[in-house]
Amino acid sequence: MKNILIINSGSSSLKFQLIEMPSEKVLASGLVERIGQASGKIHYKSEAFSTSEEMEIKDHSVALKEVTKHLMHNDHGVIHDPADIPAIGHRVVHGGASFSDTVVIDEKVKQKIEQLFSLAPLHNPPNLKGIQVAEEIFPHATQVAVFDTAFHQTIPTCASKYAIPNELFEKKKIQMYGFHGTSHKYVSEKANEYLQKDHSKIITVHLGNGCSMTAVKDGKSIDHTLGFGPVNGLIMGTRSGDIDQSVIFYLIEQLGYTAKEVSDLLHHKSGMLGLTGYSDLRDIEDQAEKGNKECQLALEMNAYRIKKYIGAYAAAMNGLDAVVFTAGIGENSDVIRKLVCTDMDYLGLSLDEEKNSVRSKEMRNIGKEESKVKILVIPTNEELEIAKQTISFV
Repeated sequence: MKNILIINSGSSSLKFQLIEMPSEKVLASGLVERIGQASGKIHYKSEAFSTSEEMEIKDHSVALKEVTKHLMHNDHGVIHDPADIPAIGHRVVHGGASFSDTVVIDEKVKQKIEQLFSLAPLHNPPNLKGIQVAEEIFPHATQVAVFDTAFHQTIPTCASKYAIPNELFEKKKIQMYGFHGTSHKYVSEKANEYLQKDHSKIITVHLGNGCSMTAVKDGKSIDHTLGFGPVNGLIMGTRSGDIDQSVIFYLIEQLGYTAKEVSDLLHHKSGMLGLTGYSDLRDIEDQAEKGNKECQLALEMNAYRIKKYIGAYAAAMNGLDAVVFTAGIGENSDVIRKLVCTDMDYLGLSLDEEKNSVRSKEMRNIGKEESKVKILVIPTNEELEIAKQTISFV
């Protein structure tokens, strides 16, 4: 048995799981949030112990050191020494054209991840920081990078290439790369197990603060809503999703925005936040229920965009066996699922509202018995998928 530590480092958070492989037993898990703020919080859970502590978490180094203290605690720890962790798997959002598979991290890999900062400004910088901190605290562990973009390497050129001059594709590698690949891979494999079909046509819908959808045919990604960077496609917490390029030119040429200000607007100030003033869907649903028209419209817009892509991907695959909802919103928001699945009988989706309203952490089918297309809710487990890929390097 090998203990694999999984680190998912965000701009102000650090998620972790310590997984015993190949048994897949989670020894400890948790989250450090509000890193860099005075009111930081550490959530830690193991089989015999759990705690939530408030303290100032100055940076990611402090965060991982606090996690390590719990992992090795005399009373409730699950390991005795940093050497008990032979490998650490890191989620890295953008691998560009450089990485089509999981890799052991060295200086060249870190340099490449840094070169891709501009393509994933919200994600790659903290991803690299998490790697650097882990190297400091666990110097003897093999550090492994698992890229969100890797699962989408199977997307055919007719779908991944943009209609811009060929030299930008050939020399500058400007194309669709896709994201959330670890999640889409995990839940599509679970859906295939459920369907028990040799050939399947599945649409996976990953809805969190960041959102994306993937058309998965026979286990392979063939199209995806995110592209060169993680800002297009669906409406997200603070990201705009699809937008007419002319709007960008208008903002710069007519309204005096700089390119940096437009990037900040589309990444940080748009999406559900721009539409409602809230980025957390729970707040938006609560306000919508109280009659807030902006929040009601934002929910309709959000669901409408998802429905459009379901139709597009059903066409791209020439059929549809299942739609899978996953991630924080996909797994927990019966409101969004209902809005998406309403009036979709032409495509074979028939939602059972009673099943849809039940909260569960288990995989489940929320469609009616007669629904031609299965409507599945599958909790994602990116950490386990990263652990499976990391263990192969130990």
